[in-house]
Amino acid sequence: MNPVHLETLLAIVDEGSFEYAATVLGITPSAVSQRIKSLEAATGRVLLRRANPVTATDAGEILVQSARRMALVQAETDARLGQRLQRVPLSVAVNNDTLATWFKAVMAEMAQYGDAALRLRVEDETRTLSMLRRGDVLGAITHESAPVSGCVSEYLGTMRYVAVSTPDIKSRFTTELGLAWRQMPLVIYGPQDAILDQAMRDRQVELHVIRGRVSQIPTSEAYLEAVRIGLGWGVLAEIQVQQYLDSGDLVALDGDDIEVDLYWQRWRLESEVLEKLTSSVISAARTALPQRK
Repeated sequence: MNPVHLETLLAIVDEGSFEYAATVLGITPSAVSQRIKSLEAATGRVLLRRANPVTATDAGEILVQSARRMALVQAETDARLGQRLQRVPLSVAVNNDTLATWFKAVMAEMAQYGDAALRLRVEDETRTLSMLRRGDVLGAITHESAPVSGCVSEYLGTMRYVAVSTPDIKSRFTTELGLAWRQMPLVIYGPQDAILDQAMRDRQVELHVIRGRVSQIPTSEAYLEAVRIGLGWGVLAEIQVQQYLDSGDLVALDGDDIEVDLYWQRWRLESEVLEKLTSSVISAARTALPQRK
């Protein structure tokens, strides 16, 4: 199978379009199309869904996995031979809360390594594994312990989430029967947040009942700030919010914390830079997160 065609397939999937892939590869969109047609003819399969963005079909995902492995090995080989001043691309799926907290230490360590570049894909930890299966990334932070086929899984630690608000909100909505959850304003990340969904179910809060009192803030840092200034109550990682609990700016609403075990899953591939990334991820996580007893 032509490695140039596989490189082109990978570029299209990563960039999301034939035109952007052409720009990255330094060729015309027509040449990109011809390469994919040749690859599809050689495999006898349709490899891409021509949508916006362009995505791989089931058959295409198999080739994307192979192409990404080849790209990593080739980049490392070239670096060792001194043939290219090219950083090794490391695609990683990570959730927002992790990126906003302990993963910063991973980025700092990889920056010192010098020969690696990170390409982070942000997704909820309940869905990062699907990106690993598709070959979109070579490593993922996930809550699933069972390794994907061709991957290894390593326990990292336990992320604890707490329901918090300002003291004023807690005071205003505390009744003789307890907290009036259905009356309190709420801050959400977005429509797909498994942790907050669980917290709401545990407290019998339904979005359609309180919709007029819901704010949507789609980034971890801004979400924390929204809760801190009193826009509503929210659910935050304990390691992210601890300083505000200590200062009294925020208070825990109850003791029904949610604990999520996190795992690092990555391809079973002999790669110096991937081993370095794995070491950094495990070290950073185990330093920052409570460990299961």
